[in-house]
Amino acid sequence: MAPIPKPVPEPEDNTDAYVGLDAADAERRARERGWTTVRSLPPGTVITMEYRQGRLNFEVEEGAVRRCWRG
Repeated sequence: MAPIPKPVPEPEDNTDAYVGLDAADAERRARERGWTTVRSLPPGTVITMEYRQGRLNFEVEEGAVRRCWRG
């Protein structure tokens, strides 16, 4: 039987610090801090709610991050 993979720890990062930043700058900062997946979404986008380790989500409106959450 294959071993169960250990999840990679997420970066110690304050998601509120991304709110208000330009979306491109926020994505660059997130990748520099170790987030493996960064997802930018327009407001009201329908998404699945599964939690993905290492993913950071941005709700982007008019080029700026309005909301940020893990998973």
